Amino acid sequence: MISNDCDLCEAARITSWFYEDEVCWIAECEMCSVPMVVWREHDASPPDAVKQYMHQQLGLVVTTHFDFVHYVDDNMRSIPHHYHAHARPRGGFFGHGLKRQTRVDSAS
Repeated sequence: MISNDCDLCEAARITSWFYEDEVCWIAECEMCSVPMVVWREHDASPPDAVKQYMHQQLGLVVTTHFDFVHYVDDNMRSIPHHYHAHARPRGGFFGHGLKRQTRVDSAS
């Protein structure tokens, strides 16, 4: 299910995108500049297996494109009704200036 008034459902390509499939997409968070995984369903509570899959994909993106150790932060502060999680640098919160291992295409 998609919500017409949800920014995450809109999935606007405003920042760099790293991954997408039928379950989720992963892009740089516009607010904090870290990779963020977003469930394609407009729901705050994915089944555990889906959440585990999304966190695994998020970890692969960090390993492939960045050079930092991360932790998964799925405290949905500003958009509490649509599941998403951030890969935050261990010991930090924001990702401004994080070194990338590879270049990804910017939003089109």
